Amino acid sequence: MGVKLILTAICICNWMISVLSTSSDGFARISLKKQSLDLKRIYGARVELQSNVTNVVYLKNYLDTQYYGEIGIGSPSQTFSLVFDTATSNLWVPSSKCLFSIACHLHSKFRARLSTTYRKIGVPCKINYASGSISGFFSLDHVKVGDITVKDQEFIEITKEGFLPFLVAEYDGILGLGFPEISMEYATPLWFNMVQQGYVSQEFFSLWLNQDLTSELGGEVIFGGLDWRHFKGDHTYVSVRKTGYWQIEMGDILVENNSTGLCENTCAAIVDSGTSFNAGPTEIVAQINHAIGAEGILSMECKKVVYKYGYSLWDSLISGIQPEIVCVDIGLCTYNGSHHKTRQESPMGETNLCTFCEMIVFWIEVQLKEQKTKDKVFKHVTQLCEKFPNPIGKYFVNCEDVETLPDITFTIGNKPFPLTPQQYIIRVAESCSTMCMSSFVAFDVPPPRGPLWILGTTFLRAYHTVFDLGNLRVGFAKAATGIFKADINKVS
Repeated sequence: MGVKLILTAICICNWMISVLSTSSDGFARISLKKQSLDLKRIYGARVELQSNVTNVVYLKNYLDTQYYGEIGIGSPSQTFSLVFDTATSNLWVPSSKCLFSIACHLHSKFRARLSTTYRKIGVPCKINYASGSISGFFSLDHVKVGDITVKDQEFIEITKEGFLPFLVAEYDGILGLGFPEISMEYATPLWFNMVQQGYVSQEFFSLWLNQDLTSELGGEVIFGGLDWRHFKGDHTYVSVRKTGYWQIEMGDILVENNSTGLCENTCAAIVDSGTSFNAGPTEIVAQINHAIGAEGILSMECKKVVYKYGYSLWDSLISGIQPEIVCVDIGLCTYNGSHHKTRQESPMGETNLCTFCEMIVFWIEVQLKEQKTKDKVFKHVTQLCEKFPNPIGKYFVNCEDVETLPDITFTIGNKPFPLTPQQYIIRVAESCSTMCMSSFVAFDVPPPRGPLWILGTTFLRAYHTVFDLGNLRVGFAKAATGIFKADINKVS
């Protein structure tokens, strides 16, 4: 299944999806869960364990890159699975009027004629995402989140969806948790309407993502409060420097204890629950990926052939075997007349070990004609592998090396917030194997707005986060793990 499928599985990274509810302690809660969990059973177990907590709604966690849950729109309520995304502000779902986009036909669609509280607005809009665009028009209706019904909420009915990634997305749409400044047509975000209509007693929401990826329960979002079991110690609060996004200031980034330099005098950072990646200036990202040995997929595949088969290729050429059949001789290619065919495919699918093998044989052959020593030949071949372009912009590491990689530390509020390699490496299942991808990707924003970082869920899984609208600040504390083990055992 190739690079496109890998990218699809990863770029579908708009998340924080859930269903809002209120509890007797004044909190509106959203809880996250793995896809296979029985929501009704775990709800019952949770209420039994915590008699003072009601109306808790659990979210599904798909591939640890999509967190989504159900809301309802209209009267009677029509159900949709949505991503809860702190870096966008609009609510959108597919429309029954979306006729010519395949993605719409694979997801739930809103049918205005079935709702007695629907009101047409009709203003057209288009939203561009890095991985695709959507377009549609504005409508107005009641939105049910848990046991809360937010009245007269503006939302977008989508009539056209980009082919990828929405085609294979597990969710139907997105619910933005950002500020009105970045909302299309300045529509009031759902979270702001919750506050204005008096559904939460305190103007903040908190996010906890379970670091135990084997757990059935993925995490919890609480609107109007926080749960002390989700974090350790106190929160470090930093001011929101620019509304629109939840944008804060961040200091230096360290690889182990070594400064990367560029953000010593602060960088802006957006806290984004809608992506799994940590994106930043190319200069720093390149330093980090070099330090952890991360490479583009082509370079990594090329080096795999060099490390595993290089000396066998050398010995075959030295012994006089014809270059055209060397890769056949060691079993990486099959030979059929004048055509070579792939025998062993790489995890990429679009490239294969046979192709790399033949390329490396050519490089070695050229070096042999120049009478270079073996060490110099393989140093040169490795350097050539490193020069391959990286068209998808993602970097991979050897999964066997993850345990030995250095910590990467972000400085926020003059305090260190380290990520371990287990936290910043994303594991992607591919056929019968697993690929390990760096969560650090290049993203260049020029001054005065940049340099800019985006802190995604690979960061947020490590740190419980409070989004404080009332005081315009964001708080981080070390996330707790395993605290709902009793709840899960109760329903197993």
